[in-house]
Amino acid sequence: MKQRHEVLFTQLESYRGYLLGAVEQVTEEQAEVVPAGFRNNIRWNLGHIYLDQYLWIRALTKEEVPVPALFQDWFGYGTSPQSFTAETPSLQELKELLRQQPAQLRERYGHRLKEKFAPAEMGMRTIEQVIIRTIFHEGMHLQAILDLKKHIHTGQSIS
Repeated sequence: MKQRHEVLFTQLESYRGYLLGAVEQVTEEQAEVVPAGFRNNIRWNLGHIYLDQYLWIRALTKEEVPVPALFQDWFGYGTSPQSFTAETPSLQELKELLRQQPAQLRERYGHRLKEKFAPAEMGMRTIEQVIIRTIFHEGMHLQAILDLKKHIHTGQSIS
């Protein structure tokens, strides 16, 4: 694998480590809280991050991706914790999926990063470009999680 691709996966693994570190001490109960002014909770953000990477890859490649059934219903764009069911993965289950995902992406797509596809949204043509985009997206949701944690821990405006 080219050096720049090694750097890309190292970044993905590193940023994922930041995310998992941010939720390491979060309890299942805290992960369910939706403070006033927020639409989602920590559990939703984690599921959404996991789903987003695979949805963008599927949009580009038009291939099936290893996303568990119903993830789109629970964590897709425009959904909220109100759509959760008894089958929705727990905080711990989501953390484990997120922990495994970078290695799975490396194994499944690492040799295809420069393969060209018909352009997807924003003109993305390669899996490499999609991963770069999803790292940025993950950072946005990490900030949302940090904001949620702040509200939960300080007891500010919790509804």
